[in-house]
Amino acid sequence: MYKMKKIIFTIMCALMVISANAQNLNSKGDNIIGNYLSTKDGVKSKIKITKEANGTYKAQVYWVERALDAKGNKRKDVKNPNKSLRNVDIDKVVLIKGLKYDADDKEWTDSKIYDPGSGKIYSVDIEFKDAKTLKVYGNILGIGKTVYWTRIKE
Repeated sequence: MYKMKKIIFTIMCALMVISANAQNLNSKGDNIIGNYLSTKDGVKSKIKITKEANGTYKAQVYWVERALDAKGNKRKDVKNPNKSLRNVDIDKVVLIKGLKYDADDKEWTDSKIYDPGSGKIYSVDIEFKDAKTLKVYGNILGIGKTVYWTRIKE
């Protein structure tokens, strides 16, 4: 019985540390800057989040696992609702622009996220789940989906 209580106590302490680290990362806007790995529909991509001159943040793809089509040509962003962007290479697509940090709610919000797989645009809210994981929630009219981006060093 004593051993079981000790294990439960250790797990609870570990969870509190993880939660505290996530809250700490959510406490400053620039903490989101960096490189992330995303897997969506079985396809991996790498995303760079940068800060723009106006103080907002931008997320742009810089690598896609299967960037070439069957003929060996770079795939394009053919589903983009903005026809002028349909010739952009799939590994250069801007997913988010104008993302703002909300210090009161300790999250990044007030922007849209573009899904190149479907061509749809969603409202987006982002926060750290833990020290290495961004929780990215996109929704249309309150119906949405959460994906996770893992921080990588490059």
